[in-house]
Amino acid sequence: MSVVYVREQGSMVRKRGERLFVTLGKEEVFDIPLANLEQLVLVGNVQMTTQTATLLLRSHVDVVFMSTYGKFRGRLMLNESRFAQLRHAQLRLCDDDRRSLDIAAQIVAGKVNNQRVVLQRRAEEDAYARQALNGMMSMLQSALQANDLDQLRGYEGKAAAYYFDGVKTFFDPTWGFTKREYYPPPDPANAMLSFAYTLLLKDVVAKIQIVGLDPYLGFFHTLGYNRPGLALDIMEEFRPSISDSVVLTLVRSNQITLDDFEKTNRPDLPVRLAKPAIEKLIEAYEQRLHERIFHPLANGQTSYRRAIELQVRRMAQVILGDAPTYESIQQR
Repeated sequence: MSVVYVREQGSMVRKRGERLFVTLGKEEVFDIPLANLEQLVLVGNVQMTTQTATLLLRSHVDVVFMSTYGKFRGRLMLNESRFAQLRHAQLRLCDDDRRSLDIAAQIVAGKVNNQRVVLQRRAEEDAYARQALNGMMSMLQSALQANDLDQLRGYEGKAAAYYFDGVKTFFDPTWGFTKREYYPPPDPANAMLSFAYTLLLKDVVAKIQIVGLDPYLGFFHTLGYNRPGLALDIMEEFRPSISDSVVLTLVRSNQITLDDFEKTNRPDLPVRLAKPAIEKLIEAYEQRLHERIFHPLANGQTSYRRAIELQVRRMAQVILGDAPTYESIQQR
């Protein structure tokens, strides 16, 4: 299954038979076969005809709308009612504080372990990164003994602070990255991370809806206005190995430099990626999703994209009582 991004500003997506055609003015830019299309991402000022939208809905193709600077705007996706029993069970489990804590602890364990993998090699050569790694793992041990969600979140937050102290060592001081900030991201490093997390979030939400769970009913990220709690839960274990790894690889290899960013006068967007950097980031992100890792539900190697869906299905098994507890992916 494929994911296609349409980034040509002012373009229009039309249908002709079982193919989609992207036009810019009178020029036909490229065409997309509908077969095997899983997701269509429209970035910025890109339009599509009503007939195209109807075809995509009928074909169960997820359509995502993003701003040119990485802000998620919304999605067009068929909402089916055949998952009522699963969602009812999900809602009931969310009200079970003890089991919710067990699931949340596994989510945090997966996230911190995968953060450890990101920092481990760096810690071998950098004392500051090594100190951050040790602090992070200490917080993980405390988190696994948490008595309630608030306590767990406190330990996870401290572990995250240690982690980004270590991540800071990947960046030259000229990047101005001191800690993780995102409302709004004030510097180029945070802008890249936020963009990469938006890409990951759109894919996690899509997999959750395919499986039939409610993306807004989470266990670690509990109910909040317009906050997709379950999607944020599933994201946690994949942030380090997908989004963070993509950003750090692009920076360390100088594929993206400070020259790839623009400062603005907007308080909600003080710094943004230039178009070439966006294209590099999206391409690197999609390449990462095609890389393969071991997953027990696949009985062997599978892509990161498929692993996301398998983790959602694993969560559904727990919700329905077909599995005793949630097991996060923990890389080595």
